[in-house]
Amino acid sequence: MTGHFGSGKTEFAVSLAFALAKQKGSEPGCMKESSLALVDLDIENPYFRSRERQTELNAAGIAVYSDPYDGKNASELQVISASILAPIQNEDCRVIADCGGDQAGARILNQFSRHFKNDYQLLSVVNCRRPGTDTVEKALQQIEDAQAVTGLSVTGLISNAHMIRYTTAEDVLEGWSFTKQVSERSGIPALAACAMDTAADELERRIAAGEEMLSVSEIFRIGMYMRDSYLDKKV
Repeated sequence: MTGHFGSGKTEFAVSLAFALAKQKGSEPGCMKESSLALVDLDIENPYFRSRERQTELNAAGIAVYSDPYDGKNASELQVISASILAPIQNEDCRVIADCGGDQAGARILNQFSRHFKNDYQLLSVVNCRRPGTDTVEKALQQIEDAQAVTGLSVTGLISNAHMIRYTTAEDVLEGWSFTKQVSERSGIPALAACAMDTAADELERRIAAGEEMLSVSEIFRIGMYMRDSYLDKKV
C-alpha cells in the first residue's frame, strides 16, 4: 500500500488483512495452503501503526512483522526487523505491506523489490480529502513519485475519501468519481471504494433500487481499527 500521508493506507491494510483472513479457506481454491502476514514498513512520520493491532491480527491468524522489538517498543525508532524477509521470501505466504506516505515512505520497498519476482500488486490509496491529493493533478503526481522511487508500477487504485465516522454514502461516491478520473488519466484501474458499514449498507440499498453508481463488488467495507490507538486514545 502506498499513498499520501494520512490517506488511510494503514486502516485499509489492516481491514484488508482481516477480510482476507475471513476469506481464507472459506471458498474453493482460495488461499487454502497460504499463510497471511502483514508487514509494517511505515516508519516515515507514521500517523498510525498497524503493529499496534498485533494482538487482534494474531488472533485472526495473521502474522505481523515490524520492528526488532516485535511491536512492543513504543519509541519512534525508524527501524524494521530483519525478520520481515521471512514472509516476503516465503512463496506460500500472502503478504500485505503497509508502507509510509509519499516518496520517502515508499522508498523502503527498494530493498525488498528483488524478492517480488513481478508477482505483486502495488496499490495506491487515493483520498481526495487530503490537501496533497485534492486535485487529479496532485494525485497523479503522488503516483508518479511513488513509482519513480520504487521502480515498481502502481497496479490499482483504492478510493478512500472519508470524513471519519461522519462519512456518508455521498462522500464515498464523490471519492469514487474522483478516483475514476485519476484512473482515466493514468490508465491504472480503480479497484474499490472504501466505505464503513453504515455508508456501505446505504450504497447497497441504492444499488438494489436500480440507481447507477458503483457496483456492490467495488465496495470495500473498511473498519475503524486504528482510531483508538491514536486520535481517540484516552489519557
